[in-house]
Amino acid sequence: MRPLIAFPMHTGPRHETWLGHPPRAALPAALLPWLRDAGSLTARIRARCERFAVQVVGQHLGPVHRDEAVLLGLRPGERAWVREVLLVADGRPVVFARSLLPRRNVRGAWNLFHGIGSRPLGQALFSDPAISRLPLACRRLDGRDARYHRARAALSRYAPAQSVPRSLWARRSVFLLRGSALMVSEAFLPEILELPR
Repeated sequence: MRPLIAFPMHTGPRHETWLGHPPRAALPAALLPWLRDAGSLTARIRARCERFAVQVVGQHLGPVHRDEAVLLGLRPGERAWVREVLLVADGRPVVFARSLLPRRNVRGAWNLFHGIGSRPLGQALFSDPAISRLPLACRRLDGRDARYHRARAALSRYAPAQSVPRSLWARRSVFLLRGSALMVSEAFLPEILELPR
């Protein structure tokens, strides 16, 4: 496996950067703890709602974005297993999550990726002490980024009445298990701010 690239890194339109630390002045103060918390996002949401669910948007072998390929050491055009879900708290989607697993990592270390269905991936990631996590990075996603449009489309299918702002803050990190990488990115939807602090 090629070595992972250190944060921050350049990607997307105009070489926008995934940031190692959220810029306080550019986002709502209530969103800052969500972007910074290195613990399980699933556990954090569960602690703030009565009913938690995972709505699977899709899971398939597919293309990855250029910055994702660089981060995971993939060759140009190489495909990966892509899993996209909505995390739903008390019936309201609060996060659009995208997980990427290089095909070479599916067998063996990350076998849990197959057949996970609507179970939360975060629960599995944080219950295994052999899994380590690289530092979080964050970025604002807007209409120039396909991930923004994927989140918007998923939300419009699940909760048509819920509006999407012109940009969404997202965070991402890489999880390592026996030298094999899995990337998870999480875009925070407006309803996240309605959960108790």
